[in-house]
Amino acid sequence: MERMNIQANKPHKQETSTRKLLITAIVVAVLLTIIGFVLKKLGTFEFPLSHALNSLHHGALGLLGNFLYKYAGPLYAVVGTVIITAVIILARRDVRVASTFAVTVAATWLPTAVIKTIVHRPRPDVALQLFPYHPAQLDGSYPSGHAAFITVLVIALIALFAAGVARKIATIVGAIVIAVAAFLLTVDGVHYPTDVLASIIWVLAVAPLVRAVWIRYLLPRISFLNKGTSQEQ
Repeated sequence: MERMNIQANKPHKQETSTRKLLITAIVVAVLLTIIGFVLKKLGTFEFPLSHALNSLHHGALGLLGNFLYKYAGPLYAVVGTVIITAVIILARRDVRVASTFAVTVAATWLPTAVIKTIVHRPRPDVALQLFPYHPAQLDGSYPSGHAAFITVLVIALIALFAAGVARKIATIVGAIVIAVAAFLLTVDGVHYPTDVLASIIWVLAVAPLVRAVWIRYLLPRISFLNKGTSQEQ
């Protein structure tokens, strides 16, 4: 009887958890959009900090920044996600795990383009930068698509590790990677620090929702992907 009660309560707990994740994601999305408009209205108040960070863009730091911005761009991001997904399929022999990775990355990262288009905050003025990035980026600055992709990629990779010491180590390493990437993106001078911070916050709020919805509601309904157990990955 106790086992039956636990099994009966599980869907209810999952539904409550998903609802909380949904509310959190919606609130964060609305707040980030409003903040984006506020930052746009304030103009170039953040440029002195951006300019100071860009002054560091030389030597090895400059090369790393250029490398990151180029190879974390949309085309390479898509290709990289496809390749990593294929590697997961080959290594884990489980399409469900691979699909969860791919969906988490794509469904969290791509919507940032919507906020970017709606807010359309101008990027830091390259004419005033000491080390302007070439070619000049003409799309909106807020939020950073590069930062969003790198952050969700790291989070999705961490989720591949089983809970325990390995995942804790992966989380620490992942946090360092995200921090370094955020710093390099601001040093490149293509984004204001708040653009990058907004993307990280977005991912932290949206990725758990995407993962939960996919695993709990969508994946079980796709028969050719759901040939194993129904437990969460």
